[in-house]
Amino acid sequence: MSADASRSRLLVAVVAPLTLFVAFAVAQSTGVRALGAVILLVGGLWCAVTMWRAVGWWRTVVVGVAFAAAFVLSHPLGNVIGSWPAVLAVAVVVGVLAWVLGRPADLGRASA
Repeated sequence: MSADASRSRLLVAVVAPLTLFVAFAVAQSTGVRALGAVILLVGGLWCAVTMWRAVGWWRTVVVGVAFAAAFVLSHPLGNVIGSWPAVLAVAVVVGVLAWVLGRPADLGRASA
């Protein structure tokens, strides 16, 4: 795996869950939900562009859908386990998924 691909994989696996966490923290602490939404959009788009360049479209779409689903599911989950634990839980899932799918597609293939 190239250094760039490895770095992209790590960055997306860290930035995606942090985006969920920071967006919630900002929205809750300021009371301005739109500010949290802006953070979600910017962080999500950065991750999508970075991941797309590293591994292609289908893995990026899977992680993007998981990111959006995690945001949506954190709300009802928050009613059950509490807001912060719910955000932490979905952020961990997104981070792990981004790490697993962030592996370049050609890794492990024999070179001719």
